[in-house]
Amino acid sequence: MALVVQKYGGSSVADASCIKRVAQRIVATKKAGNEVVVIVSAMGDTTDELLDLAEQVSPLPPGRELDMLLTAGERISMALLAMAIANLGHEARSFTGSQAGVITDSTHGKARIIDVTPSRIREALDEGQIAIVAGFQGVSQDTKDITTLGRGGSDTTAVALAAALEADVCEIYTDVDGIFTADPRIVTQAQKIPRISYEEMMEMAACGAKSCTCAASSTLAGSTCRSTCAALSAPRKARGSWPTLTPKEPRWSSRSSPASRTTGARPRSPLSVFPTRSERLPRSSKRCPKPRSTST
Repeated sequence: MALVVQKYGGSSVADASCIKRVAQRIVATKKAGNEVVVIVSAMGDTTDELLDLAEQVSPLPPGRELDMLLTAGERISMALLAMAIANLGHEARSFTGSQAGVITDSTHGKARIIDVTPSRIREALDEGQIAIVAGFQGVSQDTKDITTLGRGGSDTTAVALAAALEADVCEIYTDVDGIFTADPRIVTQAQKIPRISYEEMMEMAACGAKSCTCAASSTLAGSTCRSTCAALSAPRKARGSWPTLTPKEPRWSSRSSPASRTTGARPRSPLSVFPTRSERLPRSSKRCPKPRSTST
């Protein structure tokens, strides 16, 4: 029996129909004989809408209260998803970040995870239940206040729980088919990277890539958990991946030239073609992505 951690972004749970589709995928994973832990983001543009609402009430809202407000979005998603799974005849239990044991420092708005104690998650799995966890949030070790993890916080939650639970695989579902050299919604010539190390994923995140954060990549870098990234509608065999490479395995070995293998020269990474972009991307559509046909 494998332990699978799945993370679904806001576009994957944008409305009721999307949530039902996600619930069906989760149940299918459970029926395959796996233990399943799911991390969810807020529905669609909920976080942006809550931020706009806070700005209307107060131009400079207190960090503590803003975190309390923003974490409501993920709690809505986790509860609705647990209901959808229960409607399919399977037991699911939802957890906030603090209930899941995500312990952070006291920095509001951009807290760092310092420990994960997922005892309640483990109990739910041992009872045969599916665990649904609200991403993007934790609890301060010192003040016991609710904190948020900043941009990409749900990804960070997913990989932190995957590492703490010693999961076999961590699946990140997003609105693109994997890791690209650029945002394919902006750069039409962007190329998909079929295999990438955690170190190079961290480099991309540091340069502004939004496919994964530095915190998420660095959390899994020292673990044995395999991580995959793909669109929700993508076939399972078409996923791009961030595999854990062993020290003896050269990075980008599939791209190495015969000369580099004989001389020991480091293969050239495709990250040199990754462009920078400072403009904010437009908000994603709330519509659920249409299923992609897998017939040949």
